[in-house]
Amino acid sequence: MTQDKVDMFVMTNQKYLPGEKVVFLKQKLLQADETKFQLASTVEFKDPTTILLISIFLGTLGIDRFMLGDTGMGILKLLTAGCCGILTIIDWFSVQKRAKELNYNNLMLVL
Repeated sequence: MTQDKVDMFVMTNQKYLPGEKVVFLKQKLLQADETKFQLASTVEFKDPTTILLISIFLGTLGIDRFMLGDTGMGILKLLTAGCCGILTIIDWFSVQKRAKELNYNNLMLVL
């Protein structure tokens, strides 16, 4: 894969991925062949900002956890009103990092 394509991919999707893992991602993309790069281009990323907004407004219902694929904790938050709001507040500070990690892991599965 050419350096220009890799740089363009990383710059386009930088807000969806953890900043500390971008260097490793670039190396992995440079080693990938054209078909894997095309598959990586089709991966749908979850927007961390959108997940944060959903967590702020609908966090007590656990919708943010359901969107990240954490069904068990989503049900817990739904039944306990976000564990009386404590888990909801914790999620406000950690949901963006979890969304970026999920996006990175989904991308690594393709590569």
